[in-house]
Amino acid sequence: MLVLGMESSCDETGVALYDSGKGLLAQALHSQTWLHDEYGGVVPELASRDHIRRLLPLAKQVVEQAARALGDLDAIAYTEGPGLAGALLVGAGVANALAYGLSIPAIGIHHLEGHLLSPLLAEHAPAFPFAALLVSGGHTQLMRVDDVGRYRLLGETVDDAAGEAFDKTAKLLGLPYPGGPALSALADKGDSSRFRFPRPMIGSDNLDFSFSGLKTAAVLACRAAAPDEQTRADIAAGFQQAVADVLVAKCVKAMDQTALETLVVAGGVGANRRLREALAAAAGAEGFRVHFPPVEYCTDNGAMIALAGALRMQRGLTAHSRNYGFTVRPRWDLGDV
Repeated sequence: MLVLGMESSCDETGVALYDSGKGLLAQALHSQTWLHDEYGGVVPELASRDHIRRLLPLAKQVVEQAARALGDLDAIAYTEGPGLAGALLVGAGVANALAYGLSIPAIGIHHLEGHLLSPLLAEHAPAFPFAALLVSGGHTQLMRVDDVGRYRLLGETVDDAAGEAFDKTAKLLGLPYPGGPALSALADKGDSSRFRFPRPMIGSDNLDFSFSGLKTAAVLACRAAAPDEQTRADIAAGFQQAVADVLVAKCVKAMDQTALETLVVAGGVGANRRLREALAAAAGAEGFRVHFPPVEYCTDNGAMIALAGALRMQRGLTAHSRNYGFTVRPRWDLGDV
């Protein structure tokens, strides 16, 4: 089964070709970082226009790279939501038009489902069931994943997502967009013990998160200390350590409560080196396994959408995929898939 995947939920245009028998055949990703950098964040209208320019050329590139033809496709999967409405509409429109022309199914995929399943792209993929930490710019959630389409929310952030807190704190420190990777690089030069930041909800009896108070603490630290380069690095290191400590503590609690043996980490913050090291150490100490997708699959990409589409096709979960009366869902609860 050959599935073309298209991701256009925010500021990255991703296209990939996935074969259920052979795995990922080819992929291409265009980042809009250069486009939004001068604004300090994503401008939705600019994002949508750039997706229009990129999707079809990337699709052609991927199909040619895999030495296949459009006529070989069995389905086209696209991100239906959540995300920016205009950006989603570009991907949905292109995918459904192309699928209609080829008389093949068009499959709307939940963006977070793509992230949850992305570790299955790794050479040593985890087996179901597993717990998943989904941690990105827009979401911080702990999920129980029993199979494709079978997800149960265990806990989530009550305010800012971890990635959002990273980006806002990075902007506060005068770092360029996107802020998360820049803050992590600066933190490598800092002393995480100089500033003692709070660990919000780390001792609560549930699996929810909160990062807005931590972000406020970073603001106060910046106001109280001299804004020299070393101080900025120390604030970045302390902030990053606080986020990692909270995420690790909640993951350990989730593994204990669910009695599952495998934890999967997905989403853009899953690429953070400090978080990976801390979770690996916790897994060794607590006796569970932890899986990370390859770094290139942590951020938004077409491969995870193509994979999710292929897995849904295999399980017969695409009953309405030939209507071509597409819509998008900028807000979409993963429990409704």
